[in-house]
Amino acid sequence: MNRIFKLPDLGEGLTEAEIVEWHVKIGDEIQVDQPLVAVETAKAIVDIPSPHQGRIGKLYGETGDFIQVDDPLVEFETKGAQPPPERREDTGTVVGKVEAGKEIVRETATRVGQAPAGIKATPAVRALAHRLDVDLSIVTPTGADSMITAADIQRVAKILAEVGPLEPLRGVRRAMARTMARTMASAHGEVVPVTVNDDADIQAWRPEEDITLRLIRAIVTACQAEPALNAWYDSHAIGRRVLKKIDLGIAVDTSDGLFVPVLRDAGSRDPHDLRQGLNAIKQGVRERKLPPEELRGYTFTLSNFGPFGGRYANPVVVPPTVAILGAGRTREAVVPIQGKLEIHRLLPLSLTFDHRAVTGGEAARFLMVAIEDLEKTS
Repeated sequence: MNRIFKLPDLGEGLTEAEIVEWHVKIGDEIQVDQPLVAVETAKAIVDIPSPHQGRIGKLYGETGDFIQVDDPLVEFETKGAQPPPERREDTGTVVGKVEAGKEIVRETATRVGQAPAGIKATPAVRALAHRLDVDLSIVTPTGADSMITAADIQRVAKILAEVGPLEPLRGVRRAMARTMARTMASAHGEVVPVTVNDDADIQAWRPEEDITLRLIRAIVTACQAEPALNAWYDSHAIGRRVLKKIDLGIAVDTSDGLFVPVLRDAGSRDPHDLRQGLNAIKQGVRERKLPPEELRGYTFTLSNFGPFGGRYANPVVVPPTVAILGAGRTREAVVPIQGKLEIHRLLPLSLTFDHRAVTGGEAARFLMVAIEDLEKTS
């Protein structure tokens, strides 16, 4: 009997992976631990080694396909034996399963809009929508009593045909969409987010000041003054864990999507060590070589979106953390100084906190301490 090697559990709760590159081809003789295929998960690009020695008989999936955990990946031929026809028929359907996986993604996406069960449409209209590949949740009904008509389906189908085919999200963007859907569902269902905004007057800064390091120092100082914001909240137990060590999640934007690597124990590291750590995790993100454990377990989050634009924001608190600080684009503004008007450089800040675990007073004091630290000369 031929051996079938299935996609192994890659850990971190990941259930699928995208094939990036095959390192082998049908007919190759390979050794144990020789790389078979590179796959991309929500966390990183991983090479999967061969668990067997032998000849490659079949590869399941092509570059760009999504493979579910426990789906067949590679078939190894056994010398002197050919798999029975029934086996070939069964395993030959695996690529079809991958296609079905893409369909599942499209169906899941409809949940962002109105629930399909609450949509009013006759069976004939639903059948038309299915035939034209139109998602009922994006259709504006024009019929009586908010009923979707055949004309509504045809109108949307025409628009979709003009704008072109759907582009499936892949890799980090795919994971980000799922994570944010879960996060927002959790935020709307559990988290009580409140955002406070203010400006730090950074006129006294030196021209070469490292903004990120100053923000990190301000967060550390503020967490030490108001430890309630460096915590994890358990919604089921209705309790919190106030944490002494500050493991800072740094939001990093890339062309592939958003990563949040962790700068460990930020409160006990000097500026030089922090800068080296920042450079290392950013390089790891760019090269997609950061270990999965460096993308989890943060206790507070910094989102420095200022270099890209925008003044204030409403950053999303990701459970179990209870707070995130967003820093916008610096600007010059007229400010009163001892009865006179001066032009100073200001840094806009947005602090979002979970009001279940953090009081308004704690959040306001945290922000004031951070601003006070930022306004220091050095």
